[in-house]
Order: sequence, then structure tokens, then C-alpha cells
Amino acid sequence: GLPRSAGHRAGTENLRGVLRAAVEFGVPVLTIYAFSTENWARPRSEVKALLSILERVIDRELHELHQEGVQLRHIGRLDRLTPRLRQKVLDAIELTKNNQQLILNVAFDYGGRAELVHAVQRIVAAGVTPEQVDEALISSYLYTAGLPDPDLIIRTSGEMRISNFLIWQGAYAELYVTPTLWPDFDKEELYKALESYSRRERRFGMVPG
Repeated sequence: GLPRSAGHRAGTENLRGVLRAAVEFGVPVLTIYAFSTENWARPRSEVKALLSILERVIDRELHELHQEGVQLRHIGRLDRLTPRLRQKVLDAIELTKNNQQLILNVAFDYGGRAELVHAVQRIVAAGVTPEQVDEALISSYLYTAGLPDPDLIIRTSGEMRISNFLIWQGAYAELYVTPTLWPDFDKEELYKALESYSRRERRFGMVPG
């Protein structure tokens, strides 16, 4: 069969279509889980391929994404990327920072637990007292500070777990699981997910109304 890197490349091909569909459907913020903190443990050749895919996507797609009003953000660590790739990510963020059509968060070298550890480290370093710590303060130290919590988390490939993804922010997110593989996830699949979400009653821990 094909190497896993071929599957990763195929997974980037549909991103443009999903982004356009998200804009059409009025989705204001979209987060793509591209590379987890645990992915570093994969075979070195696969890690190298994933890093090169990110660089290639920036090189090929950045201009058009900018033209279409997409604001790129990164959530996760940057310090473990190569200097060249890290600079490309920072340049992409700077170029698109004023765009308002859609915010695209790219979660690369991201893990929910690692994010919380990093937030706590920064809170301690800032000299915050225990009495000052509340949910709003913790949220302000996360990678997603200033963004709304996700309303919907979509899992492709039939996976019935959240895989260390936005574990703080997604506390009350609705989950939608589809057997469709990510490379095959398209406008129609996104519509199905949003249509399912629209029929749900969100309770935020309270009893049904």
C-alpha cells in the first residue's frame, strides 16, 4: 500500500474546499488538528514528511488564502519547528492578521494537556496569586486566548475519542463523528455535520429546557 505520508498529503488537498464551504455556511472560526505533540514519536521519515507538507501548504496556498480573507493563526508550540518553517508560520500569521472572513487555527505541535501545562507555567511565572485564578484567567493564558470556545468538534474516520484536542475549550462542545476519512471530507460532509448540530439542544450542564 501507499505510505502514510501519501495519506497526509491527500488530507491537505481537500482543505481548500472545506474552507470555502465553511465561509459559505457562515462558520467564523475553524480549527484543523494537523500535528499533535505525540506525533513526534512517529517514524522519523513520517515526521519529516508532515513538516514538509506544512511548509508546502504555506508556500502554495498562503497568497490565495490571504486574498480570500482567511486569517491564519497557529496554536501549539513553535520552538520545535525548524527555524525556516517557524519563520514561514510567523510570516503567514503577520500577513493575514487583519483578515476577517474566516479565522483558521492550525493546531501544529499541539496537545491539550501540554497547552494546560504551558498555561500554568506562565501563570506561575507571572506571579498570579491563587485567589486570582479563575476560569477566565486560565482561558486567557491558553493558545486560543481571545477566541470563542468551539461549538462543534468533528471527528472523521469513525474515531470515538477527542485525542487530546482542545480539552479545556471543548468542555461543552457538541461532538459529531463520521466514518468518512478526512481526505474524503468535503462540502457535503461539512453540511451534514452542521445540520446535525443545528438540531441539538445545547445544555451547558443544565437540565433540558
